[in-house]
Amino acid sequence: MKFIKLFFLLFFSINILFASNKNIPAIVSLDWLKTNFDDPNLVIIDLRTSEDYKELHIKNAVNVPGLKSLFDDKFFMPKLDFLKDLFSNAGIDSNSKVVAYDNGDFIWAARFYWILETFGHKEVGIFKYGFTKDTKLDIPTSNKIVKPSRKEFVPRIDNSKIETKLGTLMSIGNKTIIDGRKESHYQGKESTAKRFGHIPSAQNYACTQNYQVTQNGNVMKDISQLKEVYKNIPKDKEIILYCDGGAEAALNFIVLEELGYKVSVYDGSWTEWGNDSEVPIQNPSKE
Repeated sequence: MKFIKLFFLLFFSINILFASNKNIPAIVSLDWLKTNFDDPNLVIIDLRTSEDYKELHIKNAVNVPGLKSLFDDKFFMPKLDFLKDLFSNAGIDSNSKVVAYDNGDFIWAARFYWILETFGHKEVGIFKYGFTKDTKLDIPTSNKIVKPSRKEFVPRIDNSKIETKLGTLMSIGNKTIIDGRKESHYQGKESTAKRFGHIPSAQNYACTQNYQVTQNGNVMKDISQLKEVYKNIPKDKEIILYCDGGAEAALNFIVLEELGYKVSVYDGSWTEWGNDSEVPIQNPSKE
């Protein structure tokens, strides 16, 4: 009996150690990036289009166009083999510290972050700043195309970070559901699917609340500001996040996970739910 107790104590201690032993912040500051810029294990991922990347990018960044790389033809997460090759070809392995950035929408970098975490890689963060050719940041830039050496990415799937349509349906009234789309979509005035409205019981927290617009581009808010945004969400329930296609929800995922919530992303999101007449919806615009 003592051996069994000792085993479980050791098991949970190791898990806690590894869970907390993250060397990269979820939201990466300019100072952190500059300090770690020459780290041989640092991998910078540019999620913008190849055209924008070729014009100008953060030096050493590898281009992984978000829309083309992070969805399959039905707007779900791509298959395991595809993503394993994608990460391996980007130069990512178990030792990599990955910083993802995009043009300031943050949703492409966020989806990359969420998929990488779902595949078991914890050492990932998104850059606090959006980047375009007009962005003025004290950091080296280049227009040289980077072709990294292939590494071997080994996935370890964490199913707790991804939710299905059935799981979401069963969670209505039991878990907190958050809609990350803009209010007009939540209210049923606009829709990217056949049906209009939102998943019953869902609360609307548009992902755009997570950043602010400045003259030098979009910037993620500080964690103290974000804590205030989500202060009314209880922490005693698990949270399911969705949006139109699983990218906006990923930005909410990063913030809420950083604030200590247990969160998952419904990958099919409104693209799947809003086109399925068998699942319930609420449409405030018709009430």
